[in-house]
Amino acid sequence: MGKYQTLAEEIVQAIGGKENIHGLTHCITRLRFKLKDENKALDEKLKKMSGVVTVMKSGGQYQVVIGNHVPDVYSEVVTVAGIGEEGGELTQEGNLFNRLIDILSGCFQPFLGAMAAAGMVKGLNALFLFLGFYADNSGTYTMLNGIGDAIFYFMPVILGYTAAKKFHLNPMVGIVIGAALCYPTVQGPALQSGFEAATPGVGAPYHLLGLPAYETFLGIPWVGASYTSSVVPVIFIIAFAGQIQKIAKKLIPVVVQTFVVPFSVLLIALPIGFLVIGPIVSLLTELLSTSFQSLMAFSPAVYGAVLGFFWQVLVIFGLHWSVIPLAIMQMAQNGSSQILTAVFGASFAQTAVVLAMYFKFKDKKMKALCMPAVISGIFGVTEPAIYGITLPNKKPFIFSMIGGSISGIYLMVSGATGYTMGGLGIFGVVNYLTGTDASGMYHAFIGIAIASVIGFFLTFFLWRDQTPETTSTIEDKRKEIVLTPIEGRVTPLDQAIDQAFAKGVIGKGSLIYPDKGEVLAPFDGTVLTLFPTKHAIGLVSETGLELLIHVGVDTVQLEGKYFQSFVAQGDKVRKGQVLLKFDKEGIEKAGYSIETPVIITNTTDYESIAEKTGITVNNGDELLTAVTSL
Repeated sequence: MGKYQTLAEEIVQAIGGKENIHGLTHCITRLRFKLKDENKALDEKLKKMSGVVTVMKSGGQYQVVIGNHVPDVYSEVVTVAGIGEEGGELTQEGNLFNRLIDILSGCFQPFLGAMAAAGMVKGLNALFLFLGFYADNSGTYTMLNGIGDAIFYFMPVILGYTAAKKFHLNPMVGIVIGAALCYPTVQGPALQSGFEAATPGVGAPYHLLGLPAYETFLGIPWVGASYTSSVVPVIFIIAFAGQIQKIAKKLIPVVVQTFVVPFSVLLIALPIGFLVIGPIVSLLTELLSTSFQSLMAFSPAVYGAVLGFFWQVLVIFGLHWSVIPLAIMQMAQNGSSQILTAVFGASFAQTAVVLAMYFKFKDKKMKALCMPAVISGIFGVTEPAIYGITLPNKKPFIFSMIGGSISGIYLMVSGATGYTMGGLGIFGVVNYLTGTDASGMYHAFIGIAIASVIGFFLTFFLWRDQTPETTSTIEDKRKEIVLTPIEGRVTPLDQAIDQAFAKGVIGKGSLIYPDKGEVLAPFDGTVLTLFPTKHAIGLVSETGLELLIHVGVDTVQLEGKYFQSFVAQGDKVRKGQVLLKFDKEGIEKAGYSIETPVIITNTTDYESIAEKTGITVNNGDELLTAVTSL
């Protein structure tokens, strides 16, 4: 049993059980829960727990203040509640389709940035080739193509790692499984060519599920498939391997689990993956891809209209992950794909709608949100626009869907085809460039224009801001005053000897040169941390402000000499109460500076922090003012 397992179990129970947890992260001192229903949490029970300092509610988060050992408690809570380490989100429950979408998104999200970067490299390489900067047989082209293509070619290796974390499999075993799927001699074409070279003119000697098999494994027909650049087979094999590992850990003695468990997993999961899982999954995904192709063949315009219209809705609910893997697989098989062509203009429609709303908003706060959302939207990141601006206003979001739909019709009818994946937003235009043919890229620009013009003008002329004009006033703000904990001369924090304090790494605050060796509580609150050497103390106010008072530079080396504490971690304190006393002269004679940083460590929770410097402060004087919105 872990050191904090009992505490973790009590916390999970007191917040309403693991089924009440929507998400969990942690900062330096707090567990930050997102609860489905905060009313189910037992505030007073949590506050009285040994190991819990207090409970805060802020910004939609239910915060359990633990102290400086919060990472250890977090790890235990993650285990007790069954929460995935990546992102702190629970694995979704529900029907099979919902779980599949959750799995796909969880596997892809960790490397989306790297995949986008690789796609941009491939796109730029295609652009430079088109512009005649170099030939396709040059070393420059070959190197850039390898850099851009590697993540797509070795997709099973990447997914082997991310899927392993999702299914609680040893990540290194996941990488080995992905690498095995990319091994050259196990690919379907390699098996077929090897057989045909040995027996020319002879057809496949075996069949399974109506598919040809050219080799056997222990007498079982082995249907080959091309796994490089594949997506779905490795995820299913990893899921199966996770179950094998769970069983193996129960049966194999702990002393040899380090190597016998991976040995067992690889020896069972991979043969079954090659013989059964891989062929079946490949067949099913091929059928699904064929269905998309059939719809496009029946009517490209209908396909473009429907997918372009609903794409942003699919993104909101995470359902787009059912489409993206198909595009990746089609790209790997054919070298091109139209599956995602219809949705290329959707993000630009969303961005143009926000730009129009900027001119229509009367609320200055909303205006301030628009331009950052427009900039990120141009580069393909539309979440700030969707969740912060268009979706809450409903009608503009619908206008963006219309723009995406009409753009989708044009792009599909024009025949624009993607030749690489990954480039987002404006960088995505080079996805439609190949060799000396730039027509697809030109169509992409036209698609952007169509989506943007329709989204902008529909919003500008048909939407009206119903909110009254507002400006930020002092009534909109909450100010928290921090009184000086020490009497003395105040200077800017950037003059501190310790660069961690001077550069604001820990937070914002002030630097005090004490006149008196006494530290008083600057507000009503709780002792969050008290260092064993008593040279530093952390407090949290009743409203959640966290303050660090660090007496002297490197005074931890005094090991408590010259310091005396009057409180303990977890104690409630009142403003003006004596917390610490220290021998100012003794510390200085020992060769240590007495400068004392007073830092608000949760600086990011506040809009602004005002520091008073260049003055001498006495007990009861204001030192810091933290401001946040109500």
